[in-house]
Amino acid sequence: MTKKRKRQDDFHKVKLKVGKKKHKAENATNINFKSKSIHLPEQLKCDGSGPTTHRQLSIKDLLSQLHHYNSNVKQGALVGLRELLSSNPSLVEQHASVVLTEVAALFTDKDAAVRVAAVRVLRFVAQCIPAERVAPFFPLLSAHLTCAMTHISAGIQEDALRVLDVLLEHYPALLSQRPTVLLTNFLELISQRRLGGTKGDRTGKGNYALSITTSRSVTAQQWRLTVLLRLGHFLQAVVEERPMEDGVSCAGGIGIWSGEKGVVTPVEVSWEEQVFSKGGIRVFENSGLMLSGLCSAETVQGFAGTLVPLLLEMWVEAMGGDRSQADHGHLLTEESMALMFQILTILQLLRRLVPQMDQQDMLDAWFRNLYLSDFKQHFMKNFPYSQLEVVRHKKKTDMKRGRQQVVGGAVAGGNVEPLALNVMLCQVMVTLSLRGRDHVAGQDADWLGPIRAFVTDALSSGGKLSSKHLAALLEVVWRMIVTQRSRAVTEELLQAVYIQYQQKNLGLTIRTLLLHFFSQLYIQEHQNVNLSLSVFLSLRSRILARWLASLPVQLVQLGSRNPQLSGQLLQTVQSAAAWGHKDLLLSLQTHACSLYDPHEGCVVVLPVEQQQQLVQILYFLPAFPTDVLACLSQVCNAGRVSTSLAAMLIRTVYLRSPLSGWTSSSQDVPVRDVDYLSFLFSTLTGFSSESLRLLQQADEQGLLASSALSPLSVFTTPLEQFTHHWDVVEEVCHCLETLGSRTQCFEILQNAIAKNLCGLVVVPDCVCAAVLRCVPRLLDLNFLPSDTLLHFLSDCCLSMLSLLLQLEQSARKRDAVWEACFAALSTVPRLLRLVLQSLRVCELSESELPLLAQILSLLLQHTQLRNHMAANSALLQTIIQDLTVVQLTLHYISIKVLGQDS
Repeated sequence: MTKKRKRQDDFHKVKLKVGKKKHKAENATNINFKSKSIHLPEQLKCDGSGPTTHRQLSIKDLLSQLHHYNSNVKQGALVGLRELLSSNPSLVEQHASVVLTEVAALFTDKDAAVRVAAVRVLRFVAQCIPAERVAPFFPLLSAHLTCAMTHISAGIQEDALRVLDVLLEHYPALLSQRPTVLLTNFLELISQRRLGGTKGDRTGKGNYALSITTSRSVTAQQWRLTVLLRLGHFLQAVVEERPMEDGVSCAGGIGIWSGEKGVVTPVEVSWEEQVFSKGGIRVFENSGLMLSGLCSAETVQGFAGTLVPLLLEMWVEAMGGDRSQADHGHLLTEESMALMFQILTILQLLRRLVPQMDQQDMLDAWFRNLYLSDFKQHFMKNFPYSQLEVVRHKKKTDMKRGRQQVVGGAVAGGNVEPLALNVMLCQVMVTLSLRGRDHVAGQDADWLGPIRAFVTDALSSGGKLSSKHLAALLEVVWRMIVTQRSRAVTEELLQAVYIQYQQKNLGLTIRTLLLHFFSQLYIQEHQNVNLSLSVFLSLRSRILARWLASLPVQLVQLGSRNPQLSGQLLQTVQSAAAWGHKDLLLSLQTHACSLYDPHEGCVVVLPVEQQQQLVQILYFLPAFPTDVLACLSQVCNAGRVSTSLAAMLIRTVYLRSPLSGWTSSSQDVPVRDVDYLSFLFSTLTGFSSESLRLLQQADEQGLLASSALSPLSVFTTPLEQFTHHWDVVEEVCHCLETLGSRTQCFEILQNAIAKNLCGLVVVPDCVCAAVLRCVPRLLDLNFLPSDTLLHFLSDCCLSMLSLLLQLEQSARKRDAVWEACFAALSTVPRLLRLVLQSLRVCELSESELPLLAQILSLLLQHTQLRNHMAANSALLQTIIQDLTVVQLTLHYISIKVLGQDS
């Protein structure tokens, strides 16, 4: 091939033909490959940075994204942060400082979605961290909240109120520790400083004037209502979380509506544990603690002097300006009513900011001197207020308006009833009335008269009141009773409250409020807490006396259906009985049998604490007739009260008896001697005469039949009943031993036993044991018992010894029976001889012979009884010989019978 041909071949073009496969180029790349799977489990594990979100972002990544310039990135970081913290709750405690710091910085972010997400994260974190752990970081949260509330952007201000809601819900104690700055922020949300204004100006123009912002999504009135709602919640937190002086409550003078006080719990550090610890202790500046700026009446006056003129301006706007002059000025729209209610709520809370009673009085006097004329002009002119019925047509714009109200917070305070507004107005106004010696009759009648008429009508109209409304009305009644120097006014108000109290089917909370009101009224009357109260009510209020007289009847009717309410009734009854209220004691005497009924009375159906109160009330009972003493005796032995309480009851009756040692010139003694001794004997036996009579006719079930070894048919009582009665007998014996003449006491007991027990055929084992225990303790060595008593004691002793040998499982009962038999046999003369004489061996059956042998062995085992047995050796020898002869005879007869059979 020539050079020319060779050069042409290098650039030869291959001709492609249709249907033929294209040849691969010499420099074509081979794209075929082979793959194998590689499994690396360690690579999928989390690294040292900790848990991550579904986007594989750790908490450090999310916190760093919160500083991003893009709002969407920050919002996504907040959503991821909430996801990560909710799935890993331990991270909340570990990163609380960083999370709170970074989230709080976004309260003033320019993007609304970022702010909403920040509030959601804050709410979640607040649900997980207690107040004591947040306290070191709370100054920073409070500073960011202040920046958001005072921001120039209206949207940031609205979202700042949502942040405030979270802090008020979870950390009210921490938030209430720095009120001064926040109160100023509240003022700036609804007003602006005016030039030339003076604080506390009587013309209504102070340092601030109401402001109107057109850039908001709600009206000016709705925005003010939203701010006032939060201001009211904040002031309520300040009032509830600070310690109060004794006698000062969060809700007025009665002291039954006061809330619990919040406490910041300090973190306890054990220095011994930290000595060798590698981790240090982090110390934070301030630790969230700051002295409150509202601790004196002067400070509150300074803030109120700025706020009250603004509240009056808002009240005038809510009334509609000149419309209030019309005939229908008392009719208010729903929105105006909500705003006016919040205004009155804040006024009521302002006077409660000071914790001392004297400073509260000083603040009330300041309000009266400065604003009484304004309050009468604006508040009382159209009182009482009602709601204006407005017919609304549903439009498409209603949905948008509803969303705007939710954003502004107006819906939360829009559901205000006219009754709530009027009651709150009464609460505010009655605090301005003079009390004590400063009050002049008829001085404030022009505005106190309508309030008294409204309160009387609200309580006596027969309508159902909520617990909140009733508590407020009772506070108004209490204040007017204290301040008004008129018995007629007092009786009128108490009559209205009593009508409310007499309503049927009242709830527990309502009934408790009314009961506590009357109870505190009576208690403070006798303690002379308030001079005017003691002067106008001291034992002269017919309504209060009627209420006290009805308490025993209510206690009987209530029973065990509501132990809590019964306990409050008993507390009042006990106090009035101790003070000797005649009407109550007379009613208590009338219903004593029902209260102390052994089957359904309050003394057996109520809890132990109430049972103890009822026993204590017995001491103040004017008289103890026979029917009451019979009930009390059965209560002691019924087993439905404890042994200690039964002993307390017996001692109480003993203390009211003249036999206890006290003397009285009057012939009307509470307990007659005969009745008292009958009570002790009935309690000693444990069975009434009717029960013993029915027991004689009972069938043989549960009876130990009479025999030669058991002269009496013994009715065996359950172990619990026997042991309870055994302990009660000890107290009865102690009371009998304290009587003056032991001989006379034993003679009375002997006659009672002979009259009520000696003729019985069936006797309960607890009665036999009680008699055998009591007689030796009262027996005088110089007094010889009668033959009737000795024979009855002999029968009881022999029957109980036979029962003793048949008791196998109850060791406590065996010990008690043997103790009673031993005391009687070793103390009562001739008793052991009578027992031995009654042992007729010839009358015993074959099965009873071993029992007789066991009885003799038991008597001979004790040293003291062995000596008494030795004194009756001839009689004992005769019994043993007869027993031996009978046994030999039986043995001979048995051998004969066996021989004949074989």
